[in-house]
Amino acid sequence: MSRKWPIVKLRDIVVPVQRDEMLQPNTDYRQIGVKLWGEGAYERESIRGSQTNYKKLFRAEADDLIVNKIWARNGSVAVVTEALSGCYGSGEFPMFSPQRNKVEPRWIHWLTKTPNFWMQCDQMSQGTSGKNRIRPEKFLEVELPLPSLDEQQRIVARIEELAGAIEKARGLRARSIEECSALMNAEEVKIWDRETLNNAPTLEDVTTYLARGRQSKQGESNHYLIKTQHVQMGRYVKTKMTLATDVTAKVTSDAMVKGGDILIACSAAGCLGRVAYFNNDGLNISTDTHVAIARANRNIVGPEYLYAYLKGYQGQIQLRSREKGDWQREKIGFRLTELNVSDMRRIPVPVPSLPEQHRIVAYLDDLQAKVDALKRLQSETAAELDALLPSILDKAFKGEL
Repeated sequence: MSRKWPIVKLRDIVVPVQRDEMLQPNTDYRQIGVKLWGEGAYERESIRGSQTNYKKLFRAEADDLIVNKIWARNGSVAVVTEALSGCYGSGEFPMFSPQRNKVEPRWIHWLTKTPNFWMQCDQMSQGTSGKNRIRPEKFLEVELPLPSLDEQQRIVARIEELAGAIEKARGLRARSIEECSALMNAEEVKIWDRETLNNAPTLEDVTTYLARGRQSKQGESNHYLIKTQHVQMGRYVKTKMTLATDVTAKVTSDAMVKGGDILIACSAAGCLGRVAYFNNDGLNISTDTHVAIARANRNIVGPEYLYAYLKGYQGQIQLRSREKGDWQREKIGFRLTELNVSDMRRIPVPVPSLPEQHRIVAYLDDLQAKVDALKRLQSETAAELDALLPSILDKAFKGEL
């Protein structure tokens, strides 16, 4: 904090407020929450008066300073936005009104995003009762720099100008990443357009083995088990889970995963249709009932080509369009949506000559490498952007902005 500015306590510039309202059983109340580490306030799900044990809630208004007693030590403090005015919080969310003749609310807003502010909230929470809940009177002991109102407003305007530029850069970066993905999709559609599906052989025709696992019971053995979580899109995550000894003998040799096999996640919305390529690592491994193995008939199709097709734009359409179940309606258990083997067997797979398959795989691998390199560059840029705002705030509150 700047040494050239007066240092004041929050109690000198904000006033505790309690706009309490007795709850009516048939009235819905918008609820406010506060994110950690200065990420701001947000609107939680509304609650009906009859659905809570609270007798009353407290109304927030724009520019209030609001603190989560439990998580203040983790930066759960915010200034209420206009959009959240009229939301309600319980007594766990004390509120304070800024004294406008002394402080610009946005000055406090930006201060709540700084490590020094979080550190002080943590210190004020130590040793208090109720799992380190911060007491309002202790929260008001937090110190902050306070230049003149004109200087506060000038600095806030400069911070927000720079923050806006950062967000614009983030938007451009996000669009660039989207364009990278769109580029891959566009090239894959050129290779496997709708016409290539006409009279194409099926997945059953081009595989020597296509089945979901049959054994899922876990236990201690040297037989490893692949579950849905190990099949990420385009990436196999090495499993550490093992199958129970009493069921390992029931796994047939065909059902043991082999190098070049393609793993397909077959259950649960958000997972269904993910594919990963398995490289042989010399272990005894099979899949559980939620993961299928597609083993290419190498006389017809190369495993790398089949993998490229199934994880590509057209292959994903063919896989995901065969989903069975209603995720929105059947919120009962894990196996809500399914990709059945009988449906997978009918998936069309365009099969050019083996040399042409090799050419397609090489072309897509080269394109993917370029896209990945661009994404890595964008990720580095994102890290730089993430570091910019804290740097700006550090300079601002040192009086260097």
